[in-house]
Amino acid sequence: MAGITDLFVEFVQKAIELCYQASAAVGFANYGFAIILFTLMIKLIMYPLTKKQIQSTKAMQEIQPRLKELQERYKNDKQRLQEETLKLYKETGFNPLAGCLPLLAQMPVLMGVFFALKGFNYGGSLPSFLWLPSLAEPDPYYIMPVLSGLTTFAQSYYTMPDTSSGQNRMMLYFMPLFIGYISLQFASGLVLYWVTTNILQGAQQFWQARGDKQAAAGAGQKSASKRRS
Repeated sequence: MAGITDLFVEFVQKAIELCYQASAAVGFANYGFAIILFTLMIKLIMYPLTKKQIQSTKAMQEIQPRLKELQERYKNDKQRLQEETLKLYKETGFNPLAGCLPLLAQMPVLMGVFFALKGFNYGGSLPSFLWLPSLAEPDPYYIMPVLSGLTTFAQSYYTMPDTSSGQNRMMLYFMPLFIGYISLQFASGLVLYWVTTNILQGAQQFWQARGDKQAAAGAGQKSASKRRS
């Protein structure tokens, strides 16, 4: 297993080097741009998986009121609650694993990128980017840790099915604080990857939600025109 991990880490590091060469070819020879370009490539490759994850999250949000109603109605009968919940899933076509499996599939990629950037060799030169003196060191101005916390909060708030429950509300605030805290100790290049991933994920969610609204509006117009005819 260690050999496979090492090969994947080496592959990621070579991919970042190729992105650096690509940025140099267009006049922006910078490892910060290379990491952003690499992150964009990863998001494009993982697009089908993240699309399924977003669809599953949306479906969970839609059935959440009915789930809460079942939980209230059968709060003293756990077996009946389980039966009715499974019946609701079957009725709506919702599969709880549909949101978990894409996320699990992305975890090896995230871990590989983590180790690749954690020990990345920037070629001996000082890999500065924007206000960051070095991508190999933590941000001395704490801007990247703050951005990592804020973008994580935005992602959690958007994707969490029910923020009214105590457990979900705790996770909503705990995870961004935790991510922001550990980002204080991580190399800025790794935190840049995390922030860029969150921003691109948010953009994909916005684009997908916009497409769903347009499709729903189009279906409504067709239905209305049929009724008129």
